[in-house]
Amino acid sequence: MDVNFTQEDLAFRDEVRTFFEEEYDFDLAKQLFNDRAGNYKSAIVAWQKKLHKKGWIAPGWPIEFGGSGWTVTQRYIFECERGRLGIPDAVPFGLKMVGPVIYTFGNEQQKERFLPRILRSDDWWCQGYSEPSAGSDLASLQTSAELVGDEYIVNGQKVWTTFAQFADWIFCLVRTSKEIRKQQGISFLLIDMKSPGVSIKPIITIDGKHSLNEVLFEDVKVPVENLIGEQDQGWTYAKALLIHERAGIAEVADSRSSLNALKAQAADEICGGTAIIEDPVFQMRLSDIETELMALEYTELRVLASMAEGGMPGPESSFLKIKGTEIRQAISELALQLVAYYGGALDTNLEPGVLGHDFASQARVNYMYGRAASIYGGSNEVQRNVIAKMVLGV
Repeated sequence: MDVNFTQEDLAFRDEVRTFFEEEYDFDLAKQLFNDRAGNYKSAIVAWQKKLHKKGWIAPGWPIEFGGSGWTVTQRYIFECERGRLGIPDAVPFGLKMVGPVIYTFGNEQQKERFLPRILRSDDWWCQGYSEPSAGSDLASLQTSAELVGDEYIVNGQKVWTTFAQFADWIFCLVRTSKEIRKQQGISFLLIDMKSPGVSIKPIITIDGKHSLNEVLFEDVKVPVENLIGEQDQGWTYAKALLIHERAGIAEVADSRSSLNALKAQAADEICGGTAIIEDPVFQMRLSDIETELMALEYTELRVLASMAEGGMPGPESSFLKIKGTEIRQAISELALQLVAYYGGALDTNLEPGVLGHDFASQARVNYMYGRAASIYGGSNEVQRNVIAKMVLGV
């Protein structure tokens, strides 16, 4: 694997930088990071539409379905530049999860109906996988879908559904048969969130934000044409989606951006007349994280190189998920240690500088929400079992 940029790669990097500088303005950034103002959905959709207009919204999609046609190196460059500037990634549920399932396993009518709207960000998608009694053991899900005529009647509930309050559609795993092995009795349905019988209950997380929800289905009618692939074969499609999700959770570029911000904050923070960045213990912890991040980056590059040759991420995606989430948690933990007791202060109407650290509140929020990183997308314990079975053969 050649990690040196060609002249064409460097020209592409300059093009990406110019695009970001011209299109990602301060007002947009302010809206994206000010959830309490209720601007997040409109802001992220506006940004994604800019990417779509440029032809950069779906780097991982095949060209025939609207992908960018980028090389692995170009995708890597784009992510590095996005992360360097702290620009949020596109919302993954449509573009990185259900979109690939539809163009891989869906029929032509489904591709024509859904894919263009996903690319244009006309539809906001959410993921209906986890249930109160089926999280890491996803195959134990109980939300049922009974085929009556040309409709499925769906009953049950999903939980931890990110951004369901914004969603137009939800892709769901539902149980369509209890007579066969549990993994074989699951189907993959696309459900309109405006359907009668769909209701949403917000879940406010420990960081004080509303991103998660419970979604309930009571006699919800879903047309049979919204079934992806074959009935009872949804587990196959779900596994393919989870591989893409777990690979994406590595978020190397975002972790590097967070680490660089932490370095800058530590250089400004003085303790005993010396900047924290000069403290040997802090340096040791920082260098440990940097080493792990560098190793993860090269592992991700190897996976991308394999995909460029026609391969698919397999158990490597579990490793990326484990290390990626552990690194992000380590960064947030070190950031909270840096702000010390100022990290315990809750948001108030005070000016940022009054509490002594203008980044203390965000450090607390990142730390609290980051505890979930090793659980969502399949807990890290489950990912270790996947690696043990698929790689070690135990």
